[in-house]
Amino acid sequence: MPMNAEDIVSLIKEGVPGADVEITDLAGDGDHYKAVVISPAFAGLPRVRQHQMVYAALKGRMGGELHALALETRAPD
Repeated sequence: MPMNAEDIVSLIKEGVPGADVEITDLAGDGDHYKAVVISPAFAGLPRVRQHQMVYAALKGRMGGELHALALETRAPD
């Protein structure tokens, strides 16, 4: 069963301190999303570590409930 966008936003905001999250359903099927995540917690971290933080916040749902998630992460300007 696909995840809804609100659940994805909630999980990311719970797991990544101070996160501002924008979700786009790429295919209209509830299975393919893009997330733009901006958080001060990302400051000074390489992009790989930023993505790891987001995946950890999703608590193992990637590849199951959440089929595909394109990520764009950064610290605030």
